[in-house]
Amino acid sequence: MSSNDTQVTFELPKGFVDENGQVHKIGVMRLANAADEIIPMNDPRVKLNPAYLSILILERVITKLGSLPKVTTKIIENLFTADMAYLQDLYQKINAIEPQEINITCPKCGEKFRVPVPFFDQA
Repeated sequence: MSSNDTQVTFELPKGFVDENGQVHKIGVMRLANAADEIIPMNDPRVKLNPAYLSILILERVITKLGSLPKVTTKIIENLFTADMAYLQDLYQKINAIEPQEINITCPKCGEKFRVPVPFFDQA
């Protein structure tokens, strides 16, 4: 898996097999924006089955998969479960909010390290 600031190149564990038997494993996922998570919530398929939300989100954020011209819901629906799990995990990893960290120096030994700063609601 390689990345730049807004996109991550990935390789599926199994790969999508198209109607000609060609396997598509290498793809690109971009970082999600607010619309990627909000717009699918109004889709009737999500209202009938909330699990369908992940299919719609992945369709929106996967910009390339092998030589396929476009990634559609039908393609996502037909992924092997190992590939679907991989993509859901990747989505969570690249879109996670990284905790703020600060530099700390140990007063006893002088070792320097970074520690996460907990976020507290100050309301």
